[in-house]
Amino acid sequence: MGLSMDEQKAVERFKTDVVEPSMTKLVILDFYADWCGPCKAIAPMLEKVAAEYADKGVVLKKIDVDEEKFIAAQFQVQSIPTIYALFQGQPVADLTNARSESQMKQTLDQILGQLPIKPGADQSAENAQGQQDVGQFVDMAEKVLADGDAERAAGVFMQVVQMAPDNAAAHAGLVRALVQAERIDEAKSALAAAEGIPSVADDPQLDQARNALELAGNKVDDGELAALREKAEADPENLQARYDYGEAAFAAGDRDAAADELLALVEKDREWNEGAARTRLIDIFGAVGLEDPWVVATRRRLSKILFG
Repeated sequence: MGLSMDEQKAVERFKTDVVEPSMTKLVILDFYADWCGPCKAIAPMLEKVAAEYADKGVVLKKIDVDEEKFIAAQFQVQSIPTIYALFQGQPVADLTNARSESQMKQTLDQILGQLPIKPGADQSAENAQGQQDVGQFVDMAEKVLADGDAERAAGVFMQVVQMAPDNAAAHAGLVRALVQAERIDEAKSALAAAEGIPSVADDPQLDQARNALELAGNKVDDGELAALREKAEADPENLQARYDYGEAAFAAGDRDAAADELLALVEKDREWNEGAARTRLIDIFGAVGLEDPWVVATRRRLSKILFG
């Protein structure tokens, strides 16, 4: 076909990620870029509508035009966001101008009324696809949270929780997002709700949510934080003082200061207080999110200390 190796790989990715799901579902295909303001503005609406229409056979797929230039070119994408509806591998509608939730829903209702999509036809296949869709939204919410938009991430996680109440990752992510958005009371309520679901309560992912709330509980006022910092700086050999400042710094939102203190403790005496500094760092990683760029960088620093 005259395609380069990279172009062939792009086509295979598109077939697996978009074309195959479109054989039985209506795919909302969103061409976007991380730098595109209008793309970011419309994304929450697309995520919300796709989540609400999941049981009608709708799934959202996103194509980064910077990473998938060849695919974008095949669709003759000239501006973003560009949004299509695909069914059985073919575009069936241009959704780009449906910028409001009501417009998008009205358009989807019209399309679904004309297509042979029967979500309940194969229950086992539908259940498997439903789990895949839920996982997609969880991954999406984690990326939003890693990008620093805790409010939006909380909204996406909430949609997933409503769509799949037994999904532990969504419950844990919701709590962590609410904590990062400083909505502590709501985070406590979300955790209590998750703990009330037998299939979720004992999931290890909830431990990350509990750690997030525990760390948030270490928040002190500016005066006390300054006092803790001064105490730690005045006596570098006082490991407890440095540990206390590290915890308080993280709760106050100063991740870098917290990492610097706790990593310094690990480097100085990794066995101090039964490895408390390393344990607390791992708690922080889970509370923030393992895909967060800051976590990735800090984990590298920790590994370098531990393993040279």
